[in-house]
Amino acid sequence: MTDDIDAIAVLQDPVRRRLYEFVVAQGREVGRNEAAEATGVARTLAAHHLDKLTAAGLLESGSRRLTGRSGPGAGRPAKVYTRTRAERSVSLPGRDYRTAAELLAEAAEEAGLDVGLGAAARRRGESLRGSAAPCGDLGAAMELLRARGYEPYIAGAGAGAGAGGAGETGDDAGPPVVRLRNCPFHAVAERFPPLVCGMNLALLEGLIGSEGPVRARMDARPGECCVMLESSKSDER
Repeated sequence: MTDDIDAIAVLQDPVRRRLYEFVVAQGREVGRNEAAEATGVARTLAAHHLDKLTAAGLLESGSRRLTGRSGPGAGRPAKVYTRTRAERSVSLPGRDYRTAAELLAEAAEEAGLDVGLGAAARRRGESLRGSAAPCGDLGAAMELLRARGYEPYIAGAGAGAGAGGAGETGDDAGPPVVRLRNCPFHAVAERFPPLVCGMNLALLEGLIGSEGPVRARMDARPGECCVMLESSKSDER
């Protein structure tokens, strides 16, 4: 746990925290120049803090030519950064909820309790939403899920940052959709994907409202949450 405390303490510096949050929000490799410009600091200062974040295990670094060219005249490879897949958490006094979650998931899977788990998850989502109406649009859904750690972003045709997140134009050819860069249940989902992903879908259906203009559906992609959101008026695909 000492290593986790030291890593999290690195984020106390406000410049370092801004740089970390910027890199995380991009969902791709970020160079020093881009990070410095986005956070309003000098490149040398950005490089210093980015390397500190890497040394603490919060970022991973590599190198590539940002020009996209190769061979003579292509320039030297630049240092780039992405978020590490390792998790950091601190609990005082020490707790081990992951082991409990994995044991419960294993028992539920062996007993075939996926339907009951989905129903319980949907009720929990509805309870978290309370008396609020179903999410009225993708922007409202993004705000709700951002607060719960899903790191939503807009993808699809014409995607941009206008809905409160970093836009991407990826491989979606249809209307804009919301994808989730982070799965809050990642560790358990890796071991029990059908069970936990089904639970997650049901939770989000309850949270955003299954009868509203926004719907959640399963669409697993490597490195992201297994659920995506789209307008319920979108054509079936």
